[in-house]
Amino acid sequence: MGDNSTPEEREGAPDEHESRKSARLPGVVLPIAGLVVLLAGCLVAWLNRNTYIGWFAYAPLSNQPFSGTGMAFLSPGTQAGLAIAVVGLLLLAFCAGYRTGRKAAPKTPGQF
Repeated sequence: MGDNSTPEEREGAPDEHESRKSARLPGVVLPIAGLVVLLAGCLVAWLNRNTYIGWFAYAPLSNQPFSGTGMAFLSPGTQAGLAIAVVGLLLLAFCAGYRTGRKAAPKTPGQF
């Protein structure tokens, strides 16, 4: 009960510093999780980057061979890695937007 409380009364009460620390923890965990997911997706895409694809096209009326320069085929592993990386980027974008919105939010209810 305020400054005049005995040490026994203060032991059961939560410390103000601990409550701020625990409230800040989820704000740190989500961006770190997004970064980990992003790095995992990049790693999966990097490890599956070499895929050999045999392809044959027949174009009877062109009289010229088809040259596929500039084309890129992505293996299913690379596609999965890039999809995981996009999920990580979306998570990081959500965290950034949430933090920006919380900073811009009015401090008192009903204030615009």
